[in-house]
Amino acid sequence: MNNVTIIKKDGTKEAFHEKKIVEATNKSAARVLVTFTNKENQQICAFVKEEIRKQNLQEVPIAIMHNLVEGALDHVNPAVAKSYRDYRNYKTDFVKMLDEVYRKSQSIMYIGDKENSNTDSALVATKRSLIFNQLNKELYKKFSLNKEELQACKEGYIYIHDMSARRDTMNCCLFDIAAVLKDGFEMGNLWYNEPKTLGVAFDVIGDIVLSTASQQYGGFTLPEIDKVLAPYAELSYQKYLQEELDKQIHYNVCEPAYAEEIALKKVKREFEQGFQGWEYKLNSVGSSRGDYPFVAMTIGLGQNRFEKMAAITMLEVHQGGQGKTDNKKPVLFPKIVFLYDENLHGEGCILEDVFNAGVECSRKTMYPDWLSLTGDGYVAQMYKKYKKVVSPMGCRAFLSPWYEQGGLSPANEADKPVFVGRFNVGAISLHLPMIYAKAKHENRDFYEVLDYYLELIRKLHLKTYDYLGEMRASTNPLAYCEGGFYGGHLKPHDKIKPLLKTATASFGITALNELQQLHNRKSLVEDSTFALEVMEYINKKVMQFKEEDQKLYAIYGTPAENLCGLQVEQFRKKYGMIENVSDREYVSNSFHCHVAENITPIQKQDLENRFWHLFNGGKIQYVKYPISYNVKAVKALIRRAMKLGFYEGVNLALSYCDDCGHEELNMEICPNCGSHNLTKIDRMNGYLSYSRVKGDTRLNQAKMAEIAERKSM
Repeated sequence: MNNVTIIKKDGTKEAFHEKKIVEATNKSAARVLVTFTNKENQQICAFVKEEIRKQNLQEVPIAIMHNLVEGALDHVNPAVAKSYRDYRNYKTDFVKMLDEVYRKSQSIMYIGDKENSNTDSALVATKRSLIFNQLNKELYKKFSLNKEELQACKEGYIYIHDMSARRDTMNCCLFDIAAVLKDGFEMGNLWYNEPKTLGVAFDVIGDIVLSTASQQYGGFTLPEIDKVLAPYAELSYQKYLQEELDKQIHYNVCEPAYAEEIALKKVKREFEQGFQGWEYKLNSVGSSRGDYPFVAMTIGLGQNRFEKMAAITMLEVHQGGQGKTDNKKPVLFPKIVFLYDENLHGEGCILEDVFNAGVECSRKTMYPDWLSLTGDGYVAQMYKKYKKVVSPMGCRAFLSPWYEQGGLSPANEADKPVFVGRFNVGAISLHLPMIYAKAKHENRDFYEVLDYYLELIRKLHLKTYDYLGEMRASTNPLAYCEGGFYGGHLKPHDKIKPLLKTATASFGITALNELQQLHNRKSLVEDSTFALEVMEYINKKVMQFKEEDQKLYAIYGTPAENLCGLQVEQFRKKYGMIENVSDREYVSNSFHCHVAENITPIQKQDLENRFWHLFNGGKIQYVKYPISYNVKAVKALIRRAMKLGFYEGVNLALSYCDDCGHEELNMEICPNCGSHNLTKIDRMNGYLSYSRVKGDTRLNQAKMAEIAERKSM
């Protein structure tokens, strides 16, 4: 090969060097997380040299050399061959990609963006984040998806959620805030001592949430926050009590009961100020990712006095709302979830007062949502057997169990599951009506086509585990280094791969109602036989994947926000307008009955109960309460949902006049002062959002169309 020269694009010539082939192919390998052995490098070079010899080439144009290298890589590793080929075409592709990013960025700059109701796209920081996300999304599609994956996404058969962040970080989580606080921690190169008072604990937790929630996407949950705060309340109590006793000694008085009363009042005030501070912070300070961090907190099981005080005060503060005097309204964050135990919260039980405080809050503000720990189903099973709470991550995602000794399954009777400190690596949703229509259009078996897309999602999840495993712990130090995640005591430069074994990956489901309609022109209210059959099939298939891959796959009822409209557009483009399938602006969420069905709350609970056990990776049930704050009706429906084992949302339509402060369940014009300047809060999916604020909405057109048609939602 000494006499062989390479003719470069500019016409210059240089001698052939094997080293340059090795460098180029290894760069392509690194992009897909492959490391070639010396033997493989030698095979590649030998293949190229043999082709040059066979073709008797003395001068090799660079384009021919690229083809020879591609041929060698096709023999050694096709995935690297694709990476090499894709990079070769990067200039042409990048022009197209950047043109799309520019077009989207102009839209964001001058029109805004309503894909995520938690973002205020009027803000400069949010615009910057959205534009960056658009670029990152295009890079993900370019360098992380193969041809068939890209085609499935483009046409709409699957939807990869949060593509802009999928290679960078994990998804929703149950953050172990107690572990981070215990004995102190480091944040931003500063050492924080463990708080010595309740007020300081509130401040520090608020800072931790804003910092750590920015390093991920999806919901950020602090489980059983009432129990986390109670020890710090005890420290404050002892401090205040000693201060009062010292005063009494100074004035030669001995009234310990009075000192205790004063100390308890001061602790209560600290709780009030702390929860109010969180509500201000979480609803006004945007995270570095451009949105308000989607923070959820679970409460309700604590039985000692400060655990109860924490739960009740949190509910009272949320119910009171924030804003000007006589013109207050509830905030959106944190989302509050009440953990319901029939033996604690039932009539006459020790925590019935906490339950009643929750009902009062729900019937005025929709939060808290209610999670049954003693009804039927997976979450209750974990609680009743192990006394372990499976708190939801964000609006509806639930973790599959990971056992301390056995991993995916218990090693023995003493083995227990772990939930706190774990997370999800991402969700990918199936578009079942599209898949059904494709099968019929191509005269193929539906389940054969479904299998193809399930396998596609499976491979995408496996790639995500691999990509994320290469990330360093320094990318989210509070989670990976300071104990926020289970096993999260890594060194900053350690890879996070060991922590991913406990992470779930979700197969999302939307539009079951439209699938049933496409199958036999009946809604889920009229007939759910086929939809149930499909979900049972998917459950069996995903369980098979789970066992074969040893990964915690889960099935997730997708809370389609922007997706509910996008899937209609995709279906129409491919298969046209079909009555009750694609003739509205939106599709139904997950397994829910269509929002326009004229059914009672009890009927809706019973109808959706059929699907409950088939969505253990993410689900919520909610009904509309057209009852004008009727406390008995709200309480009865909540208790019924808890017996069924639901994660239940109280659904009202809250309206507030921003001029005079008047509030009603639903109004378009204030009957008190005639103002159109209203704030309206509606349930987005499993969470709440502004359907109207200062004359505008943060919701997309499809979701607004759905809200307008709600009868049973």
